[in-house]
Amino acid sequence: MTRPHSAPKFSATANRVNGLDKLAVSERVAELERLPGASLMQRTTRKLTLTVEGELFLERGRRILGEAAEARAEIAERRGSLSGPLRVAGPIGFGTLHLGRILSEFLKAHPGIELTVDLDDRFIDVAADGYDAVIRHGPVEDSRLIAKPLASSRRLLVAAPSYLGEHGTPSSLRELGDACAILYSNRAADWRFRSREGETILRPRACLRVNNGIMMREAAIAGLGIALLPTFFIDAELASGSLRVVDVGAEAEGAQLFVAYPRNRSTSAKVTALLAHLKHAIGSPPLWG
Repeated sequence: MTRPHSAPKFSATANRVNGLDKLAVSERVAELERLPGASLMQRTTRKLTLTVEGELFLERGRRILGEAAEARAEIAERRGSLSGPLRVAGPIGFGTLHLGRILSEFLKAHPGIELTVDLDDRFIDVAADGYDAVIRHGPVEDSRLIAKPLASSRRLLVAAPSYLGEHGTPSSLRELGDACAILYSNRAADWRFRSREGETILRPRACLRVNNGIMMREAAIAGLGIALLPTFFIDAELASGSLRVVDVGAEAEGAQLFVAYPRNRSTSAKVTALLAHLKHAIGSPPLWG
């Protein structure tokens, strides 16, 4: 019985491994198959396919290698240095604007760490996808994760002077309802505000929906509409005047920036060091003002 998972040919594998030729790789695989006494691959003239036993062996082998790497890292940590792999995920916009510098400084302080950073605005299943930590803007509702706050994040209504000059500047929530909105498509299409009268939920008229904050910002700068954006996206644009704050007499609902990591793993010294570095680098109040 086989699965559709295909393995590379021995010649291709040998080309990627220094010092091994096709025959050596073939002998290594044969040796692996003798240990469990079962065929791990089904061979045809065109491809190699893992058997059910091969899939199981591969999964367990990866787990063993991962645990070995963790053991080496733990020994290094006990000696006072941090080393080994560290996988981190985060949102594209925040990562592009701020994480590059922050994590470069982290690696300079801990050169033994092998850091992998994946940026994605979609939901990341931290535990299932094998990440050590994830940075999230907004609530962390996964009970499998422990979330630590990094900073509060304000959201502001902003628009380009060209848009406001052509369409007028809304001065109330009622007037805002008639504006053309640039919306973030990964969340509910509503804007929430707090004022002395309480909470107001507004469903604005969308002129653009996009799943990336930087593209939302650029659309607002181009005069396409009004956007509700975190301040870490727009501090430079507000300072330069390419965007202006739209004051409607109510404060937009803010959010928290978190670092989250799997609950079922012991917190490694690498994750602890990462959390401390992020808190220090972002500061309080946060570096984006």
